[in-house]
Amino acid sequence: MAGSIATDHLMSFAGKFEDSLVVEQLHKLSVSFLVDDLEIRRGGVAPNMCFGMARLGLRPVLVGAAGEDFADYRSWLERHGVDCDHVRISETLHTARFVCTTDTTMAQFASFYPGAMQEARLMELAPIVRQVGEPSYVLIGADDPDGMLRHTEECRQRGYPFIADPSQQLAFGEGDLIRRLVDGAAILFSNEYESHLIQQKTGWSADDILARVGVQVTTLGAAGVRVTRAGEEDIVLPAAAGVTAVEPTGVGDAFRAGFLAATAWGLDLSASAQVGCVLAAYVVETVGTQEYSFTAEQFLARLEESYGAEAAAVVRPHLSDLR
Repeated sequence: MAGSIATDHLMSFAGKFEDSLVVEQLHKLSVSFLVDDLEIRRGGVAPNMCFGMARLGLRPVLVGAAGEDFADYRSWLERHGVDCDHVRISETLHTARFVCTTDTTMAQFASFYPGAMQEARLMELAPIVRQVGEPSYVLIGADDPDGMLRHTEECRQRGYPFIADPSQQLAFGEGDLIRRLVDGAAILFSNEYESHLIQQKTGWSADDILARVGVQVTTLGAAGVRVTRAGEEDIVLPAAAGVTAVEPTGVGDAFRAGFLAATAWGLDLSASAQVGCVLAAYVVETVGTQEYSFTAEQFLARLEESYGAEAAAVVRPHLSDLR
């Protein structure tokens, strides 16, 4: 899993920002807000996905760049089954950080510090492959754009099957960047809005995209997921049943983790999407992207409730060693 590694610092302000702003003086803006709380959450698309796959019993390899302040985060991930041996630790930069204050109206002041994420462009995949073995897939998630390009080009050159998941970088990337990240992917992940953004920025039609990727997986929020292949009938599945939504951050990462875990087990696309939807349900019901837990029986019961006894029976053998 190659992608951003970050921590989120989230604060709440009990008032309204607008009460402290004078429109005529915005060019001289200098204000501070006394906040009520601070939550520090583990984040970044690659660790989120790795955590989800590890919760399902796999040992994914995390590839990304962090700072020396990554030690506690590393310990958490390794304790939950993630291989962090190939994270690049910057000698000069801190781990990427999102700092956000939200007021009572949901208005926000936020900053994003990319920090060590910028050093992802210095990483090569081949030395990692020599140590861990040939990859089933290399997922290339949102990260330093030059790093994403380097990983994608290396996958093409060395014949590693790769998964394109540009997500947040789609808003900032130009058409040429997105075309180079997507073309030739075994799987393309996006949500529905992002799928339209890919078409708009690349100038490719939906059919053009399917001609360039093996499988396109489009998450549809509460409506579920659509899996598309050229010349094949679409697979459209509803979201998991009985979901009580609390906080959506990281839900897409969890879906991807579940989908890829099931793919690694050798399950078909429909079953993989079902596992992804159930894992995503745990995240949307939890505050934080890596704070959920479940037993094998709990997961299987939820899978059966959502998609039937046969769906659970197919997955059961793969969760036998789940702690």
